Amino acid sequence: MGSREQGRQGEHKRIINAQYFGLPRQLLETLFAFARHKSLSTSAQSPIPNTQFPIPMPNSQFSMPNSQKLQDLMQQAGIPSFKALSRAAGVSERQLLRLRQGKLEQMRVDILLKLSPVLQISLNELIATFSTVELLPEKAAPTQELLEEIADLRKEYQRSQQQIEQQREILLQELQQSSLQLLESLLLQWPTAAQKAQENPQLAAVKIVPLVQKPLEKLLQAWGVEAIAPVGAELPYDPQLHQLMEATAQPGEIVKVRYTGYLQGEKLLYRAKVSPLRES
Repeated sequence: MGSREQGRQGEHKRIINAQYFGLPRQLLETLFAFARHKSLSTSAQSPIPNTQFPIPMPNSQFSMPNSQKLQDLMQQAGIPSFKALSRAAGVSERQLLRLRQGKLEQMRVDILLKLSPVLQISLNELIATFSTVELLPEKAAPTQELLEEIADLRKEYQRSQQQIEQQREILLQELQQSSLQLLESLLLQWPTAAQKAQENPQLAAVKIVPLVQKPLEKLLQAWGVEAIAPVGAELPYDPQLHQLMEATAQPGEIVKVRYTGYLQGEKLLYRAKVSPLRES
């Protein structure tokens, strides 16, 4: 292997090692080519060629997209520099850097509240100027057609409410009428029976009970209401259906019904009042 080939391999290794430091390969190859040419030109006494080296420069337009906007506002407010703005608003230059870089969403609200009066604009205007988030457009005023549709809907709603109220009154009247039909015998005979009882205190109550009991039973049957148990019945205590009037009892212990309770289907209306059998 010749010395020229060994030199090329050495340069290639140096290029690879230098890339770990983040230098572009093209720039490294140009630098090493210049070094080789300088070494050769020293021995041959030849002039160095005019070689231009491409050096990447950061694009300020992309790194600071909002700098010009901020400078325009500063000029209107009579603020000469970013440092002067930092001092006047009481915020750090790092916060101003975020604003210039288009990172308003990463800034705290209190920082924006300090900047807006110094720049002589409102907080909303500051956010609208520097925010990268697209704001929703303001709602347009309702058209005449939309207003007419809203008015029609309101009228329809009022008509529906009136119909519901009328139907409610009709149902109530039907319920009252059906209940009066079931209680007809009680309504017609009870005043006479009450008068007879006042005239004759010795009249047996057993003769009056059917006047009340039968119409009431018909009414409860029509409504789907049934008694939990008759008065005087002895049955196991169930806390879900029974209410103790006195003493205590354990579930399953025999109790006696003092006042009946009622169920309407599976719905409990009133629990039956009971007392332990040992206390009766």
